[in-house]
Amino acid sequence: MKCPHCGYAESKVTDSRPQDDNSTIRRRRECLSCQKRFTTYEILENLQPIVLKKDGSQEYFDRNKLMAGLLKACQKRPVDVQEIVKRIENEIQNSLTNEIPSSKIGDMAMELLREQDAVAYVRYASVHREFKDVETFMEELRKLRDN
Repeated sequence: MKCPHCGYAESKVTDSRPQDDNSTIRRRRECLSCQKRFTTYEILENLQPIVLKKDGSQEYFDRNKLMAGLLKACQKRPVDVQEIVKRIENEIQNSLTNEIPSSKIGDMAMELLREQDAVAYVRYASVHREFKDVETFMEELRKLRDN
């Protein structure tokens, strides 16, 4: 961190405190050259991932949209939708890319639903995989039963 007084690039941290919202850290620093003190703030940079849609369009990731789809699939089922959304968000944020295909988000949701509730999984899969007929639906049920 450059000293605002003399421009020297080295300083030491004398005090460090989180701000009220816990997303910012206030640091009190002392320049190693001129010994003057100054304050810096570290703010968590949260980049909004871009979702690549099947039709080629792009949009920012919207947790509410994911939540709405999961809530429909999990209606009257004992599934913690908030936890699923949180896990998917964390995985997206921790990935090394800023772009993610919508199909990958759907696959993540299906995998987490499969672990928690078979009925919710099949409901979600029927929309995500766009089942065209009853046979495709039955094939998915057979796969689920055999695992």
